[in-house]
Amino acid sequence: MTCLSSVLTHHMKTILITWSSSGIGKATAHYFAQKGRNVVATMRSPEKETELTKVDNILVTTLDVTKKETIQQAIQKWIDTFGTIDVVVNNAGYGTAGAFEAATDEQIRRQFDVNLFGLFDVTKAMLPHFREKKSGLFINISSIGWLVTFPTFSLYHATKWAVEWFSESLSFELAPLGIKVKIVEPGWVQTDFAGRSLDILEQEGLHDYDETVNKIRSFFSQSDRAAQYSTAEHIASIIFDAATDENDRMRYLAGNDAQAMWKQRQALGDDAFRWGIAQQFLQ
Repeated sequence: MTCLSSVLTHHMKTILITWSSSGIGKATAHYFAQKGRNVVATMRSPEKETELTKVDNILVTTLDVTKKETIQQAIQKWIDTFGTIDVVVNNAGYGTAGAFEAATDEQIRRQFDVNLFGLFDVTKAMLPHFREKKSGLFINISSIGWLVTFPTFSLYHATKWAVEWFSESLSFELAPLGIKVKIVEPGWVQTDFAGRSLDILEQEGLHDYDETVNKIRSFFSQSDRAAQYSTAEHIASIIFDAATDENDRMRYLAGNDAQAMWKQRQALGDDAFRWGIAQQFLQ
């Protein structure tokens, strides 16, 4: 754990972010720090972090959303040290891609452990603190992948649907306690989501899905496509907007592609939109 700097002050809002070692999490940690917030940047291997540890108002510490003891330790350590946490950004998540039939039990469970059950555990661990101070905000990072679906991402989409409806239902029971829940829904982002963060589902001897899987890989590996994606910094700015506006808005679509896809689905209707996805990806 890095040492706390004298820059950290009690009047500054404090934000805890899960999965801050790369991508949206790291960009969000930088963005909130630049905006004068205290940031608890959590990750599984903080000893490997070299950038965030150099920022005065960022505390880097251990938290693995799949290990409850690390969640409680990270939260309690910060509260004991500084006194409060105001916002929790549930950012931990990754994708699986491939034929569902090829997924092992371990891959299925890990997809839900990280994207869903880890979010549950972080939320539950924070609630006593938020209830005590009668305020607090959860920002859950979802995806355009709950509004539209793509072939071979069935497990990932399932987790994001669950995050969305869990968040909306939870918001009703927390509102009377002064606690808010918001959701940020990025489209495709220029991160390593499709690289080292993507778990490929493959099974030896199972080839009936190869044509479909190869078409999807070809589509998303096109070199000019990544340039159209949002930057992690842009998504971080949307997360900051969600954290700082005072209205009752719950959902924040993030990225031009996310907004365009959702408008297209609404305009075409479900069946026509699904036909279009099949034509685009599978023909």
